[in-house]
Amino acid sequence: MPRRVIATVAALVATATIGLVVALWWAGTAGLSGAELVNARFNALRTGLSIGVGGGGIFALYLAWRRQHATEIGLVQKERDQADVARAYELQRETAEHTRLHAERVAATTERDAEARRITDLYAKSVEQLGSDKAPVRHGGLYALERLAQDHPDNPALRQTVVNVLCAYLRAPFDLPDDPPDANADQAARDEHRGRVQECEVRLTAQRILTTHVNPGSDADRPATTFWVDTDFDLTAAVLIDWDMSNCLLRNATFRGTTFAGDAAFREATFTGVAAFREATFTGNIWLLKATFAGDALFSGAKFAGEAWLHETTFTGEIWFNKATFAGDALFSGAKFAGDALFSEAMFTGNASFREAKFTSDAWFREATFNGDALFNEATFTKVALFDLATFTGDALFREATFNEASLFSEATFNGFVSYSEATFTRDISFHQAKFRHSSPAEYFHPTSWPIGWRLSPDHTAIEGREGTWHRILAVGAGPALSDSPASESARD
Repeated sequence: MPRRVIATVAALVATATIGLVVALWWAGTAGLSGAELVNARFNALRTGLSIGVGGGGIFALYLAWRRQHATEIGLVQKERDQADVARAYELQRETAEHTRLHAERVAATTERDAEARRITDLYAKSVEQLGSDKAPVRHGGLYALERLAQDHPDNPALRQTVVNVLCAYLRAPFDLPDDPPDANADQAARDEHRGRVQECEVRLTAQRILTTHVNPGSDADRPATTFWVDTDFDLTAAVLIDWDMSNCLLRNATFRGTTFAGDAAFREATFTGVAAFREATFTGNIWLLKATFAGDALFSGAKFAGEAWLHETTFTGEIWFNKATFAGDALFSGAKFAGDALFSEAMFTGNASFREAKFTSDAWFREATFNGDALFNEATFTKVALFDLATFTGDALFREATFNEASLFSEATFNGFVSYSEATFTRDISFHQAKFRHSSPAEYFHPTSWPIGWRLSPDHTAIEGREGTWHRILAVGAGPALSDSPASESARD
């Protein structure tokens, strides 16, 4: 409140007090004298002054209240001002942070764009090198692509793209080099042979790059830095030379119609997805020892010119070897077939060994042909075993095999020694219209060779389209039994 107002109010209070004293002085003392007059005047003075002092006190209280109110208003305003300042600072800070983040995003985007352009340029140049007519340039293109993928571990798509390019290169038509031309050959023949040899070397380099980067190393918990995880191969109809994928880990693999020139090694390899080898050709031996197929393994119509080693191989998904051709021995000893195993119409020219193999699901050998010995000793068939219409030209040995479900050998043909000794049949077994060739040595006729409840017919007749004469395999009680031969099966053990 202004000082003038305070002074004016104080003067008014003083004036009112004086006027009140005067009024009480004259009005209260009229007609009095002596001691009463003095006492009356004193009371008038005291009353007037008390009223004046009270009025002044009230005004002082009002002034104090106004001062306190003004102070509180000031404090509130100060707090509001401070809050406004804090909000302004926070807004400024947020604006600065937003500007910084935006600048970082712009810088990161610019950097990514620059890196993407660099990758694109390197990729394009490397791919262009693969089309060169000079072998060293093609080699350089392969190594440049490998380096590009290896230097970007955080870009699995780039790595798969590089793998796709290398696979596409190997899928291109290629003729293996013949023997070197003789000294009298013209220059064109020499140049052609040299070109094929050089291209062969380039392809071997591409193969080594692919197989190197799907090999995780010996420590599964700490893969090698060169390992490219979750890689897919598409080598459809490619020509691969001495292919070696031992100890490698691959996701999906497509080798449909692929030609494996020379030996092919997949020792302890693991396929986590589908492995497709339909109609593939293996010109040499193939090693799949202790390999693992977590998905389906598709070998339908594949041709194996050499020996096929699949000892202790694990098949988790379905297994398709239907119409596959094995020119050499096919060795599946100790293999584990968790899914359905289909060997229908497969052709085994050499020996086929399934010793101690375990078939957890159905096993299909319908119309399979075993020209060599068929060895199923100690094999386990958990589900149905189907050998109907199968042909056993060599020995057919099922010693100590276990059949937990129905086993069908209907219309099967047996040309050599047969043994089901100590085999276990939990469910039914059928040899309906199965046949055994009569011209076999006498020891092949031993009655203990066949499952309990089955025997050979005493008569043997010709069958149209087959050489020699044949016995039927009958259930016990279906006609007279063939006389026991003194020969012992142990001669064949």
